[in-house]
Formats: sequence, structure tokens, C-alpha cells
Amino acid sequence: MLKEKVPSYYFDKDQNCAETLLHVINDEYNLGLKEEDFLLVGGFGGGCGCGITCGALSASIAALGKMFIKERAHATEGFIPMCGEFVEEFKASLSSSDCSILKAKNFEEGKRCIKTVNQACDLFENFIKERS
Repeated sequence: MLKEKVPSYYFDKDQNCAETLLHVINDEYNLGLKEEDFLLVGGFGGGCGCGITCGALSASIAALGKMFIKERAHATEGFIPMCGEFVEEFKASLSSSDCSILKAKNFEEGKRCIKTVNQACDLFENFIKERS
């Protein structure tokens, strides 16, 4: 389960939502990412630093890319619509895809956005199970 590994990255290693989500997905699904690869999603935390798209959502889409793209996104049949489905499920499940809205709803002092990260983990796992 993805959520079980979240505290070790989110709290112990002080990673942001995007870094944490991509790490736990990499661990669970053996994506083969190297440590420097996680730098690619670091800027997605905090809604890209300005409260827009949730970093947990952005990292989830990045993980879907690693899992499903064969050569290029637009050449991988069904990939772009699948990403759209994931975004819509994310918004339906968490009530928004915007960091500023999710933070206002879920942020807790000392716990940061752990609730959002855990919800994103559950959503990702279910999304993948439905497609396996």
C-alpha cells in the first residue's frame, strides 16, 4: 500500500507532496527511477509554488507516463485520455485539483498536506487496479 510509505518520505526525508508521491509509486510499482529523477517533480510541490495544480496530482500524471508511455505520449494510444480520466477522478474524489483549495481544506500544522497525499495514494492505487 502506497500510504504506508508516505511518512518516511514526507516527514522523515522532508519531501514535498510531488516528491513523496513519485517515490512511493516508484517503490511500489518498480518504475526504476533513479534518485536524481525525483528532482524533475520537486517544483510541482505547493501547486508549482503558487497554489495551482496540486503537486500530488502532477506527480501521479508523471508516474502514469513512466508506466504507460512506450515511446512518445501522443503516439501511445489512449494515454492522453487516460490522464484526463485520472484528473477528473482526482477532482471528484478530492473536490479540486488546485493546491490552494486543497490546502485550505486539508492542511494541518505539523502534518502539512498529508491528508491530500494519502488520498492521492488511494486514488492512484485504485486507478491502476481498474486498468490491470
